Amino acid sequence: MEKAKISAYQLFVLMLLFELGSAILVPLAIDAKQDAWLAILFGWAGGIVVFWMQYRLFHSYPDLVPTEYMQKILGKFLGRTLGFMYILFFVYLSSRDLRDFGEMLLTFAYIETPLFIVNGLFVLVIVYALRKGIEVLARTGEIFFIMMYILAFMGFVLIIFSGLIDINNLKPVLEAGILPVLKVGFTETIFFPFGEAIVFSMLLPYLANPRKAKLTSFFALTLSGINIAIVMIMNISVLGVDLTSRSQFPLLSTVQTIQVAEFLERLDVFFMMAMVIGIFFKASIYLYGAIAGAAVLFKVKKPSNLVYPMGLIALFMSVTIASSYSEHLYEGRYAGLFFIFPAFMIIIPFLLLVISQIKNRKRRSSTEEPK
Repeated sequence: MEKAKISAYQLFVLMLLFELGSAILVPLAIDAKQDAWLAILFGWAGGIVVFWMQYRLFHSYPDLVPTEYMQKILGKFLGRTLGFMYILFFVYLSSRDLRDFGEMLLTFAYIETPLFIVNGLFVLVIVYALRKGIEVLARTGEIFFIMMYILAFMGFVLIIFSGLIDINNLKPVLEAGILPVLKVGFTETIFFPFGEAIVFSMLLPYLANPRKAKLTSFFALTLSGINIAIVMIMNISVLGVDLTSRSQFPLLSTVQTIQVAEFLERLDVFFMMAMVIGIFFKASIYLYGAIAGAAVLFKVKKPSNLVYPMGLIALFMSVTIASSYSEHLYEGRYAGLFFIFPAFMIIIPFLLLVISQIKNRKRRSSTEEPK
């Protein structure tokens, strides 16, 4: 592991920026229609439980990253195999965020620019940041966290003063009952974005004060859940359910409608700055999680040596994982949400936690037996 430490506040900032990341980019939980914000909150509640399993594993092995304690729980062969699968999983998710970023820029401004060039330039920035280490990334997050919230506050105020919000678009609440909302919450938003916080299991051992891990993480997840729900409330109240569901980037469409006093308009730059910040930290943290895990798994003395190859892998994957943006979304929604995410975010951590608790209980009982 890198010899570095981050504060509880820095962990909070990184988690919040990570969770907002690409979650405010897409029409999240729109299958719940005008109750999408409720589905997000249900997903948040489930995400808290999912992350609690990661915290319990961290509590049992506070000085080890998952690729280490998996070997202690499952044995060397199974543990190393599973650890390698998680490294691939994090690189894959980083590449998906890169694809989201590239598609957004191509749609918004750089229509004629090849996707590989846009993503390549972004990867260069990510690689440069990761070469400096987790402490530098965390301090950078502190700066951009403030900027992110200034942009969000200004955008929120302008939307209110422009008179675009129509509360009637959010009615009727629970029109089809609570079951469709629960279905979306516990099959979609529990995994994206809240279950994705599993990558922070790779960062928790860097925390200077491990006792603050639980409170800090849960508070960051709670605030991010509230923020994402507010974004969806604004999108639906401004655009309506139909337009929100048809829009590739509903928040961009919402921001484009802002017009105050017939001169303040075309504030797309607000959206772009927020998206660049959020996706930069999300893709960076995923890639760092893969690098930290690989460095321990393969006993690499300098984790920074893995930054360039990992960055290249994520870059090429971002271009090749789908032939079009619609295929990219389809793959993430169906293959990801129904097969890949449940396995890596719930099933495997649950089994690890159960096996770990059984082993620890046996160990304690054997030490307590009289000699």
